[in-house]
Amino acid sequence: MRRGALQAGEKVQFTDRRSNKITDQLVLGGVTQTSHGIILHDDVIGRSEGSVVVTVSAKREAQVNQIHPERDANKPWKGTRAIGGWEFAVMRPRLADYVLSMPRGAQIMYPKDIAQVIQLGDIRSGMNVLESGAGSGAMSINLLDAVGEKGRLTTIEMRPEFARVAEANATVYFGERPSWWDLRAGDFDSVAAGLPEHSFDRIMLDMLDPWNRLEQAYRVIAPGGVLVAYITTTTQLSRMAEALRDAGCWTEPDIQETLERDWKAQGLAVRPDHQMIGHTGFLMVSRAMAPGFPALRKRDRATKDTVTDIDSMTDEERAEQLEDLQLRDISDRKLRKVLRDLDAQVEAIGK
Repeated sequence: MRRGALQAGEKVQFTDRRSNKITDQLVLGGVTQTSHGIILHDDVIGRSEGSVVVTVSAKREAQVNQIHPERDANKPWKGTRAIGGWEFAVMRPRLADYVLSMPRGAQIMYPKDIAQVIQLGDIRSGMNVLESGAGSGAMSINLLDAVGEKGRLTTIEMRPEFARVAEANATVYFGERPSWWDLRAGDFDSVAAGLPEHSFDRIMLDMLDPWNRLEQAYRVIAPGGVLVAYITTTTQLSRMAEALRDAGCWTEPDIQETLERDWKAQGLAVRPDHQMIGHTGFLMVSRAMAPGFPALRKRDRATKDTVTDIDSMTDEERAEQLEDLQLRDISDRKLRKVLRDLDAQVEAIGK
């Protein structure tokens, strides 16, 4: 964690009184464009976090379209953008702020999901973690931060260009390339085949078909290790859950999603925000059994068929199943009570 005066090369976050945020990297002689003038980086470098900087007036001609100036002729607000005097508080960005503002190639995981991965996956300092799917590096940076320099993160990314994006984002965040990070380009099975058996405490999978990677995942994870899979669709969710059960060496998967909603609180005006972050993905968590010990499974009720598709049944089989469902649906005694209550309510309408 960095402290002290802000230095050139660091990322900082500028926040105005309306809670508008701009994240930028400080550069000697550099500037940050805002809708109320520009922030001179030389006015920020050397200051402490929590300082307030004021924008300076930008040249009006810089705000006008140089190729087609006539397009800005009837837009007086273009000139007002050049006016300075707007205050911004300066802070080092939180990790969540950095992740949301960093350059990205692939879609990133949201902080709400990343936090759940760290907590539910029980990922702690000193652990040896395997990650598949670096993307733009959002999850990788958080895993590197969680395991710390005493731990180790091995990341497998299929696309070399995504690996470069993730590596650059992590390098900018930490100020140097993390020495405890082993970033490899290639497909999961090929790279994992060269890793030692039962050497990883935790595995994080963020890919389209995690159910096809369970064999190698089980080979490299230690008994009792935690597997976390980030899955976006219900069809993927179903396939992954059944694959874990069919493998017989993973505990019953725990599945959940997290929804996020901000609130406004100003005096007595306390209400939820009009917008919220709804579904982004599912998290599936399972643990590895020791070799030779099959996972314990809950016995399904004999009358409960959750596998057979009703469209694949014959007419006779479909009729039998529907009859069973009707018999289990409601008892005659309960039905008589419901009808008595409804008859009384209907009769009361005309009174």
